[in-house]
Amino acid sequence: MWCGWKIVRVRGRSARWKSGLSGIVGRVTIGNQGALALPLNVRRAAAVDSRARATSWKRNKFLVHPVPERGMSTRPVGAFPIPRDSAASPPQDLQPCVDWFYSQHEARERFRWALRDSLDELLDGQRTGRWCYQHLSKTEKTYLGTAVEVNLTKEFCIEAGVDLDWKVAGADLDCKFSRELGGWEIPMEMYRCADHGDQSGRADHPALLTWFSDDRSEWAAGLIRVTDQRLRWKKPDASGNSLRAYNRDYKRKIADDGLRDIFWLWGGIQDDLPTNHLLHLAPEQRGRILRDVSGQERVNQLFRELAGRVVSRHTVLTVAQQDDSPKRVRDARIALRPEGLVVLGAQEAHPAIARRLKLPVPAKGEWVSVRLAEVGRDADRPKFWLDHKWWAVAHSDEPIIPAPAIPRFKLPEQPN
Repeated sequence: MWCGWKIVRVRGRSARWKSGLSGIVGRVTIGNQGALALPLNVRRAAAVDSRARATSWKRNKFLVHPVPERGMSTRPVGAFPIPRDSAASPPQDLQPCVDWFYSQHEARERFRWALRDSLDELLDGQRTGRWCYQHLSKTEKTYLGTAVEVNLTKEFCIEAGVDLDWKVAGADLDCKFSRELGGWEIPMEMYRCADHGDQSGRADHPALLTWFSDDRSEWAAGLIRVTDQRLRWKKPDASGNSLRAYNRDYKRKIADDGLRDIFWLWGGIQDDLPTNHLLHLAPEQRGRILRDVSGQERVNQLFRELAGRVVSRHTVLTVAQQDDSPKRVRDARIALRPEGLVVLGAQEAHPAIARRLKLPVPAKGEWVSVRLAEVGRDADRPKFWLDHKWWAVAHSDEPIIPAPAIPRFKLPEQPN
């Protein structure tokens, strides 16, 4: 007779650990022949592969961070020679690189989100509760430039170069990031210089210069051909000799005159870095959200405060600070319905409702909350039909009534 293995129960309500190896002790049945203990190697594997002991001491504990006293960038943007809506043409030697970036599908959208993701990954709000650049450690701030390069590499599937990190349009190219406009540091291998000997670059290579300010929700990306003369020099000494202005790592910044040779992609400074909602909230709003209460209540309050705005998965993770943070959104829908609030996502009937109400349509991993009010058929405002009623975005002076339950699959046919 065929005998199948089937786990029927785990002994005790919680795992008991002995010497880190005993693990979870289970029992199995073979046909009708009674129960046998799991083999020792299976129990050991359970102990080795479980993260329970490592995370039990701090997981899901709420962490609070101070409001930053200084901005992410200290140099005024107005003091830097960068346009906001330039129609300039790129220099001929940079044209192939510019064309390559412009030819990528939705390049500008993907670029700004790669910058946003680079900072959010370092903040790691789910585990740390951090919500702005100033909360990073010194080491993490230094790594942000690497994170930007790594994320852009993955986003655009950029090939590795021969002498430099990237190859774009057949040319070696390096990506540089600075939180300060003009702060990019250029290594010796990026340009030719007879005084550098073996450390000199084999050519004057182009560089992709990136910058963003989370405080201002601005970003920029530009290209420049690096040359010895476009980098900084010290003032001539008493003998009239000019020396190159190296830092301790023998890197140099771009000279003030050289900054004018940067070709700025998409016209210069862009004002749509995806918003860091927790940073830009009014202090009293942020205080109402980031309270030492349950993760569920914090997420509920988040959707109360940010009604009508797209809320990202990262924001939810930071507010909830729990392993199952996305579930808090599903539960928030239930908790907020009596207040007239619905939380729309990217699935089922939700996008259709967002479009009918002229709201932003959430992508996967995004949500939009909105308070609804019952209106008449002739109401001259965006509305949708559900549960034999017309619903529209509530005005502040309209009474609070329970919101309808959103159908699982699609909206019913909408009357004309």
